[in-house]
Amino acid sequence: MNSLKTQKNVLLITFLFIPVLLLLVFVVYPTLKLLQTSFTSWDGFSEVQQIIGFKNYKDLIFNSKEIWVSLKNNFLYFIIHLGFIPLEIIAAVILNSKLRGMKFFKSVVFMPYIINGVAVAYAFSFFFSPVNGALNEILKMLSLEGWIQNWLSNPSVVNYSLVSVSLWRYSGFHIVLFLAALQSIPEDIIEAAVVDGANAFKRLIFIILPSIKIVVELMLFLNLRGALQVFDIPFVITQGGPGTASSTFALSTIQMAFKYKNFGMASTMGISLIMMIVVFNWVQKNIFGLKEGK
Repeated sequence: MNSLKTQKNVLLITFLFIPVLLLLVFVVYPTLKLLQTSFTSWDGFSEVQQIIGFKNYKDLIFNSKEIWVSLKNNFLYFIIHLGFIPLEIIAAVILNSKLRGMKFFKSVVFMPYIINGVAVAYAFSFFFSPVNGALNEILKMLSLEGWIQNWLSNPSVVNYSLVSVSLWRYSGFHIVLFLAALQSIPEDIIEAAVVDGANAFKRLIFIILPSIKIVVELMLFLNLRGALQVFDIPFVITQGGPGTASSTFALSTIQMAFKYKNFGMASTMGISLIMMIVVFNWVQKNIFGLKEGK
C-alpha cells in the first residue's frame, strides 16, 4: 500500500516538474529580474546597474505626462470594447439560432482573429490612407465628401480609427466565446421559458445572461488586459503619432527601453502594468462577488 502511494507521489511530481520548472524559468525569474531592474537607472548596456530606489516610480507617477496620455488612450480601447459586449452577445444569440448558413457566418466572424496582427495593421493602414485610401473612396461614392479627412494624422480621430481596427479583429473572438457559452445552456430551460410565454428579450435577460455570467466576467478581464497591452496596431499603423496622440502604455514602454535607452524606467512601467492588471482583476472579482452575495 505504501509502495503504491509512493509511486503515485513520484508520478505526480514527475508530471508537475516540467510545468513548474518552465513557470519558474520563464515567468517568476524574469518578473523578479524586472522588479530588480525597476529600482535602477540601467541603460541596457552598462555592466553595473546603479540603484536609485523608488525614483523611477515617482517619476512615472508625477513627471510623465506622456505616460498618462498613453493610459488615457488605453482607457478608450477598454471603454469602446466594453460598450460592444452587449452587441457581441446579441450577435452570438443570432448565430446560435438554427438559420440557414449560420456555420458559414460563424467562420467568417472568427476569421479576423486568426489573421496575423501585423498583417491586419498594414491592411488597415492602406484602408485609412488619405491618398486613394478605401475609406475615403467609399465616402466619395456615398457623396459624403464632407467626412473625408486624414484618419491617421488627426489627433482627434486617430485613436477612434485604431480602436475600430481592434474591434474588427477581436469582436469575432468574443462572439465565439459567447457562442460556446450559449451552447452550454440546456435547451430544456429555453423551451420551458418559451412555453411559459417569455419573449426573446426576457429570455435574454433572465435566462441567457445569468447562465453565461462566468464567460461575461472572463470577457471583462480579457478586455481589460487586452486594452492595457495594446501594442501592435498603433505601433505598425501610426508609431504612436501624430506626436504621442495614439501612443499606448505598452508602446511607450518599448520606446522607453529601446529608443530612449532607459531600461530602468521601462522595467518600472512593466511592473506597473502587471500591478494594474492584478488590481483591476481583484476589483472586478469583488464586484462580481458582491453581486452574487458572497
